Amino acid sequence: MQARRLRTAVSLVAVAALAVGVAGCAESDRGDDNSGEAKTGGTFIFAGAGDPKNFDPIFNDDGESFRPVRQMYDTLVQHKPGTADLVGGLAESWEHDPEGKVWTFKLRQGVKFHDGTPFNAAAVCFNFDRWYNMKGAAAQSQMIYYQDVFGGFAKNEAEGAGEALYNKCEAKDDGTAVVTLNKYKGAFPGAFALTALSIASPEALKKGDADTVKQNGDSFEYSSFATTTPVGTGPFTFGGWDKAKNEITLNRNPDYWGEKAKVDKVIIKVIKDENTRKQELRAGTVQGIDFPAPADRKALSGEGFQVLDRPAFNILYLGINQKNPKLKDLRVRQAIAYALNRQQLVQTKGPGGTKVADEFMPDTVLGYAPDVQKYEYNPDKAKQLLKEAGAEGLTLNFYYPPDVSRPYMPNPQEIFTVLANDLQAVGIKVTGVPRPWNGGFKDDVQQFGKQDLHILGWTGDYNDPGNFVGTFFGRGKVEFGDQAMTEMFDAIAKADATVDEAGKKAAWEQVNRDIAAKWLPAVPVWHAPPAIVVTKDVQGMIASPLTDERFNTVSVSSK
Repeated sequence: MQARRLRTAVSLVAVAALAVGVAGCAESDRGDDNSGEAKTGGTFIFAGAGDPKNFDPIFNDDGESFRPVRQMYDTLVQHKPGTADLVGGLAESWEHDPEGKVWTFKLRQGVKFHDGTPFNAAAVCFNFDRWYNMKGAAAQSQMIYYQDVFGGFAKNEAEGAGEALYNKCEAKDDGTAVVTLNKYKGAFPGAFALTALSIASPEALKKGDADTVKQNGDSFEYSSFATTTPVGTGPFTFGGWDKAKNEITLNRNPDYWGEKAKVDKVIIKVIKDENTRKQELRAGTVQGIDFPAPADRKALSGEGFQVLDRPAFNILYLGINQKNPKLKDLRVRQAIAYALNRQQLVQTKGPGGTKVADEFMPDTVLGYAPDVQKYEYNPDKAKQLLKEAGAEGLTLNFYYPPDVSRPYMPNPQEIFTVLANDLQAVGIKVTGVPRPWNGGFKDDVQQFGKQDLHILGWTGDYNDPGNFVGTFFGRGKVEFGDQAMTEMFDAIAKADATVDEAGKKAAWEQVNRDIAAKWLPAVPVWHAPPAIVVTKDVQGMIASPLTDERFNTVSVSSK
């Protein structure tokens, strides 16, 4: 029988509409006098806000790691630049059976990996089988996106791994790969566009011993593939990571199957201090920066820089770790929510257009419930709940990363300070624990659960409630210490498995109501529109609501 496409459960219209022409939503005059002409060649230097973890897509889950990875690899499905619309990537087209379990991909022909080996269906299946058959608790623990989407492995060894969604992958011929799942999941086809699920060269993976991940105390060591020899099919090839200079070099791939890069080289220069990034932009030593402080946007625009706003497709939250027995009490978690003056935080520390969040996803995503319980600022109510719970004089360790800026969190230090002051005002003693983003904060919070509270967030990867709520709370996570909240996990799994669109909408709305009123594993803080800034001699930068910028479209004007 002819396979039919199920309707995508979530309409992309709202986000796509926000994103149309997003690169043109600049606050500055973008140099329409054409005093410079776009040219090919040269170098584009972009200031990254933090170190990448490594360059193996499957072991990453943060934007600073994904920025170089996106330039070197491709996924089966991609997003149309500047939108959340799905378009073909390494797969020209795809379809699935009526049950949404068997996905057939028609692949691009003539594509090669950077090492010269052919991209084909066998390579696709090698990658899917590699992920599913990954061995070792250390390696599995670092595959956060994979677990969020596919649940578990052939043999689960990492804490929190669940039932495997993946069944098998078959190469029908060189140009046809068929992926079979054990059940329908609303994440697809959007999840096939996840950067973590980029397709790598099988030969390079084998040569680089890519599956070897070692844990040493609180840190992880990765393979030579992940650190020195990554190989994908993308518009740029890996040119090295000079840690002494804090520079990652990417070279133009002349054989790229898609739009070939206009510059010969991209350098991602890691500059962790926000003021230093801004200074180097003004000095012309870098040509682009990300996540400018809210107060700097107008100034930079006035100086002639292109300040490109992205729609706010993200969430900042205050995580609560229920490993602490006091935090298992819902009344204590509600007290924390009532203690936070989030509106004032939005007004004083948020970029223009920032909104207080009542749920863990934007209101443009299907399943958003306008009638959830809201936690307006009420310090007296917070004190009352703490007293009822016998938690007066509570002392909590509050972890935050002082060395990065994220799309949802432009200045973690300032955000921490405001939230900590709010908590202390209702009698909660706060011990601040600053930790570096990679190799510190993320491992302490997501792998070891050392914190009581932490600030973290998320930029959506595709427009589906499962990518937000399901990612955070669809399974037990060390980050929240919520492994016993099986009622929440079951409700999310049921919503995610609902094929009928009306039923899916209703199920996710109820999940959001119950998260707010019954479970409250964290406190949503805000949705903030992040910006990206480039000099006026840069052309072709397309700002993405998903922070999914690809640098092959960028050129630098001659002077």
